Amino acid sequence: MSRENADSIAVQALGFIAADRPLLDRFLAVTGINVAELRAAAATPGFLAGVLDFVLAHEPTLMAFAADQSLDPARVAAAREALADSFGVPSR
Repeated sequence: MSRENADSIAVQALGFIAADRPLLDRFLAVTGINVAELRAAAATPGFLAGVLDFVLAHEPTLMAFAADQSLDPARVAAAREALADSFGVPSR
C-alpha cells in the first residue's frame, strides 16, 4: 500500500473517531492529548500510525470503522504497516 493511501485511511479513521464523542473521549484518554492539541498532534510523524493502532486495538471499533468506510479491515492493518515503514514506527 502506498503511503498516500495509508495516510488517507488514517485521516478517515481520525475523522471517524472525532465524529463519535465517546470514542473521541477514549482516544484522548489513551493518547494523553486534549482536543486543543489534536490538530498539532496530527501533523507529527507517527501520529497517524497511532490513530490506526487505536482503531486496530479494539475489534468493535475496527469493524465499525471498516463498515463506515466500506473497507476490508485488513486494509486498515495494511495502512498501519505502511505508515510504520514510512516513519520508522515500530510494527505492532
